Amino acid sequence: MLRPESLFDLEGHKLKGLFDKAEYAWEGLKNLPGYIRNNIKPNVTEIRRGKSLIDQDIIISNGKVIRSGFIIDTARNIVEIDGEVIKNATIIYAGVSLMDDEICIGQGTVIEPGAMIKGPTIIGDNTEIRQGAYIRGNVLVGDKCVVGHTTEMKSAVMLGGSKAGHFAYIGDSILGRVNLGAGTKLANLKIIESKVILTIEGKKYATGLRKFGAILADGVETGCNSVTTPGTILSKNTLLYPNGTARGYYPPNSLIKLKQNQEIEKRR
Repeated sequence: MLRPESLFDLEGHKLKGLFDKAEYAWEGLKNLPGYIRNNIKPNVTEIRRGKSLIDQDIIISNGKVIRSGFIIDTARNIVEIDGEVIKNATIIYAGVSLMDDEICIGQGTVIEPGAMIKGPTIIGDNTEIRQGAYIRGNVLVGDKCVVGHTTEMKSAVMLGGSKAGHFAYIGDSILGRVNLGAGTKLANLKIIESKVILTIEGKKYATGLRKFGAILADGVETGCNSVTTPGTILSKNTLLYPNGTARGYYPPNSLIKLKQNQEIEKRR
């Protein structure tokens, strides 16, 4: 129920090691700094050249940093050199801020202007980091993910196929193959100062975490402007309705509704 493999399909998964020796899925958050430290292969030092703001479009192809002689089809994020499409080229647009060297960006990934990334951070292959995204460090983003416009991530994980396209906050959280509606907020800090304790079917689980946002299992979808309170777990294929608030543990295939009574009166 709370084990990593009950929430995520980890068979053969490239990030499975995040959960080594983890009895409960939230232990992946405790492992996160060490996992990044042991697996990061920084590849932005030559791009940065000691500067944070990237002042020209740059691509990485087969590990080589290329600064000129290419054309980017910005509508499709396709790179051409001498008329030949360069497969799996990483695109880093002018206007991106890479705040330090402890950053790794995967093949075929696109970083749009205005994105800010702090290390240590690992970003996987074929992922989109869109304009205005803010990645604050100790972040692990898997393959085929979307970190969208004004979406903020901090001490968090996207395991792969995770999409947060618009205006999301993802703090101290782990996301599987999910889709977050615009404005979804995964709150990670209790108003009352104490560590997060989960109560499920009358049993208490002390997480030992002061900051713990949410764990969203594979197949979860959240509606626009939805919120999860600290220590929320949405199991596989759970749907959270727009404007709803989720708290605690939800079993697989749950539907979390916000019931509203709307009245319409004639204007005077």
